Amino acid sequence: GRASYFFVLFGAVWALMQFIFSPIMGALSDRFGRRRVILISCLGLGLDYILMALAPNLLWLFIGRILSGITAASFATAGAYIADVTPPEKRAASYGLFGAAWGIGFVFGPGLGGLLGESWLRLPFWVAGGLTLVNAAYGFFVLPESLSEENRSKFSWKRANPLGALKLLRSHPELLGLASVLLIYQLAHQVLQSVFVLYAGYRYNWGPEKVGTTLMVVGIFGILMQGFIVRRTAPMLGERRMLFIALVFGGLGYLIYGVANTGWLFWAAIPVFSLVGFFNPAIQGLMTRRVSPREQGQLQGANSSLMGIAGMVGPLIFTAVFSAAISPTAAVQIPGAPFLLAGGLHLLAIVVALAVLKKTQSIP
Repeated sequence: GRASYFFVLFGAVWALMQFIFSPIMGALSDRFGRRRVILISCLGLGLDYILMALAPNLLWLFIGRILSGITAASFATAGAYIADVTPPEKRAASYGLFGAAWGIGFVFGPGLGGLLGESWLRLPFWVAGGLTLVNAAYGFFVLPESLSEENRSKFSWKRANPLGALKLLRSHPELLGLASVLLIYQLAHQVLQSVFVLYAGYRYNWGPEKVGTTLMVVGIFGILMQGFIVRRTAPMLGERRMLFIALVFGGLGYLIYGVANTGWLFWAAIPVFSLVGFFNPAIQGLMTRRVSPREQGQLQGANSSLMGIAGMVGPLIFTAVFSAAISPTAAVQIPGAPFLLAGGLHLLAIVVALAVLKKTQSIP
């Protein structure tokens, strides 16, 4: 009970900080350059892990999650860095590699943390803090600045807030529509982290070991997709085809997850669902083409704010749907209802994407 409450609370606070601070980080990087913001964020994140390692109570951990959400907003700056140093036609492949790096952390991070935590509960935080500070030092010596002086823009609080950043999305043709596709996709994507553990335990009677193994397999397929397949197929497919492949097969994967009455059928759907790995490289490539170098940081900040909204709202929706779907008072119990809803959201995203991209056949 209390553990679940604090888990949801900490997750919501992290997403809220990302929503608020991503536009600020993006605007700061447009003004002062990407390098400074990335390095300061790495330094702050390292100190945050150390704070959590020293935490004597939940209040310290709560403060740590706030700081973690703030520093994690530098994800937007990293996205802008990629746009700075990569030609538009090669950005999808570069964003795929970026996603693969994140996937490696997703696969190996929890397992490593669990192993370290067996010997001492605070050790994972110390190791994470040390690695992050080493990363900051590495970046200080080898990471060049990507944004030239002539492409920098003035910092303005009107732009460096969630509402101001979202105005950018309305100021460019098709950008608001693509942002809507991104938001719908991110909402759907919350289903796995929100209810998968509960769903797998309820429907398949899986314990922590099988749940962890399944998530690891999902992560490995994601790494293969974004690290290898996306890089090799992006020039041939193009961003538009990649986007629709991701939405169609991702939605199909969710639908199979929702109707899978055995664990083996769920596992069989993982390769189908893995094609969703085309989405982030495709949407990033499409959106970054439509703004100037001066606005890349602001764009990434706006996108990260949308991810923050999804991170706050999505878990509430999917946990409520799952609870209602398995309630003893329900007319028909449908434990896979959250995944069916996620599949429906993908269908909605396809409709929106078709409407938006149909108007701009001349733009890649």
